[in-house]
Amino acid sequence: MAKLGVNVDHIATLREARGIDEPDPVAAAMLAELAGAHGITVHLREDRRHIQDRDVKILRKTVKTRLNLEMALTEEMVAIAMKLLPDSVTLVPEGRHELTTEGGLDVSMLRQTLKQKISLMQQAGIVVSLFIEPDIEQIKASHRVGADYIEIHTGTYCEMKLEKDRLEQLRRLELAISAARKLGMGVNAGHGLNYRNIGPVAALRGIDEFNIGHSIVGRAVLVGMERAVREMLELLKGS
Repeated sequence: MAKLGVNVDHIATLREARGIDEPDPVAAAMLAELAGAHGITVHLREDRRHIQDRDVKILRKTVKTRLNLEMALTEEMVAIAMKLLPDSVTLVPEGRHELTTEGGLDVSMLRQTLKQKISLMQQAGIVVSLFIEPDIEQIKASHRVGADYIEIHTGTYCEMKLEKDRLEQLRRLELAISAARKLGMGVNAGHGLNYRNIGPVAALRGIDEFNIGHSIVGRAVLVGMERAVREMLELLKGS
């Protein structure tokens, strides 16, 4: 069974909507771990629209499983990672205008900077993952720059309405997983996955971990964080 990393960004989104101190993403992370989550993910954005610096500092001290820091490839964020020393970093593209991360990194275009920063963080004991499209050339480029993992962007699969289109995207994901495994990289997956569409992706062999946030937080608003996490874990087990 693939592991489940729970992204608690949108707990912070609710907090920042009122500019107060609740709900607390640190408390949400604790509840997710108690429910069986294998890791906690947060995206510290350059504009600090949800997760704040204080959150990641406290999470680094309190998370008992693994802390995965999603971040842009900037000098500021690399410096924060080197000081914070999360268990892993996932490098993602980032735009101020976007509601959420849209698409994967262009690894080939960023290869020189990526190679340097990946090596720097790895020397500090940080596992580095690159958020990319399920594209063979991007996977090869990720291997060349020294990434430990890739995280496959599953958004296109999730957007498909027709069964034939979903099956086509599943095949694309399957080929990407196989290619990354042959190159010796670990494979994570995420973006757009929810309780209705996770099954077919979870049934694919070779995925180490799913990172899921919005769907779990949305479910938690109705049933509580612990139940929401357990329900997602059951779906992973069932697949």
